[in-house]
Amino acid sequence: MSTLLHIDSSAMTQGSVSREVAATFRQEWQAAHPDGTVVYRDLAVTQVPHLSAAAITAQYSAPEAHTEEQRAAVALREELIVELEQADAVLISSPMYNFTIPSSLKAWLDQVVQFGRTGGEGGTVAGKPITVVVSRGGAYGPGTPRESFEFATSYLEKALTGLLGAEVDLVVAELTLARVNPAMAEFIELADASKAQAHEQAAAKGKALAARLAEPAAV
Repeated sequence: MSTLLHIDSSAMTQGSVSREVAATFRQEWQAAHPDGTVVYRDLAVTQVPHLSAAAITAQYSAPEAHTEEQRAAVALREELIVELEQADAVLISSPMYNFTIPSSLKAWLDQVVQFGRTGGEGGTVAGKPITVVVSRGGAYGPGTPRESFEFATSYLEKALTGLLGAEVDLVVAELTLARVNPAMAEFIELADASKAQAHEQAAAKGKALAARLAEPAAV
């Protein structure tokens, strides 16, 4: 039986395209893998604290010498890391805020990336499949005027592969503000097409990953 760790990070708990597309992936994954388990974290509802000095210094000092603050920081970090390590696959959804990811998701990443364990060569998360769903209010794809302003998918892909050694698969929905911003009305059709394509991709990837995880391990 496989476990999927599902993390949502949009501040909008309703009407979020990144959440909606991630939900499609999860539904298809569960439908194709009914014996699987889903562990869910909503970073907008239960926020993960930013990495503190106590958490950093605790990593380089003996446990018996830890202060109460350090012990609490270590316990939280351990909970998040074990959750990630025990998952067979991960699903992360993120909107793009001010050209990059929400600070809530960055806080989670800072907590779970620990060099000598999850991070670095031979880390405990190396090779783990991570599906990343990103929604962008405008157009930032290749060839667009704002391509160089895109630090959401580019950051997540580099952080998850470069720091954790994970296997990253991206799903992107663009122009998500077209239906709420009158100045973008001319892009509604393109926005709807991008969203529909993202749902199709998420559904296909969810099914495919479920099938892959259901395969017996090679002996």
